[in-house]
Amino acid sequence: MLSQMNYGEADRIVTLITRDYGKVRVICKGIRKMKSRKRGHIDVFNRLKFSASKSHDLDIVTEAELIEAHSELKLDLRKVSVAYYFVEIIAKLTQLEEKHEMLYYFLAEKLHELELSRSLKTFRLNAAKELLQKIGFWPYGQELADPDKIIEDIIERKISSTRVGKAVLK
Repeated sequence: MLSQMNYGEADRIVTLITRDYGKVRVICKGIRKMKSRKRGHIDVFNRLKFSASKSHDLDIVTEAELIEAHSELKLDLRKVSVAYYFVEIIAKLTQLEEKHEMLYYFLAEKLHELELSRSLKTFRLNAAKELLQKIGFWPYGQELADPDKIIEDIIERKISSTRVGKAVLK
């Protein structure tokens, strides 16, 4: 899951990167109610298996099953800041319903590696360079000192999670 936004009294609009459909935005009806069965599954960084029904506006999530929660990652503020960085840049580098199976697997792999990583600053820079290479914005084999600058040039705006991440990783 890339992001979430409360909607109405009990609903939430979530943005997901999926293997088959790319980045999608769906609505989770009633998820903010205490008795919601989907409540514990749909959270940022979680990997899900879900079903949705077509609607005239946003597809509606009907079922959600947790595949991977990244619980260890969520306990470490430094790792959470790096995870938010990757979620943000993937969200900004992709368009809705543009299929990116490779990005789905890249994010899943990097979140798993992040849980085990010790040198977060090096991990973040190397993974950002790898992402730029995989999506074709940086040639393989060429050095890259500041991937953030390249990403900001591509998306034509500042990466908001970078500011927090650099302060936490010092």
